[in-house]
Amino acid sequence: LIAGKQVQVNFTPHLIPISRGIINTCHTFPGETGGDFTSIFSNFYRDSPFVRVRNEVPDLRGVVGSNYCDIGMELDGRTGRLVVVSAIDNLTKGASGQAVQNMNIMMGLPQTRGLDYPGLYP
Repeated sequence: LIAGKQVQVNFTPHLIPISRGIINTCHTFPGETGGDFTSIFSNFYRDSPFVRVRNEVPDLRGVVGSNYCDIGMELDGRTGRLVVVSAIDNLTKGASGQAVQNMNIMMGLPQTRGLDYPGLYP
């Protein structure tokens, strides 16, 4: 949806020794290396209160205990590969946070009700 056309994406989940959280790395070749992809992603997610587009690759510690999904990216100008990394807390942003967020929407409440807290990392 962000690209406005069909693109091929490679998805790489990471298995690391942590008690909670998921890091995803996605690779794509957008064919346009001059774009400001951070701005494109920020604009796309502007109405998504729990998606934070970062200027750097996200740190999993920044989302643990929260309902946020942090997204960051790097463009390799040599190859034209855009590497997009996302981080979520799979316990809070997972089924429990999504259930509360969906209930809020169904009940006509702000979708952030009860979920808008910064997380556990100081």
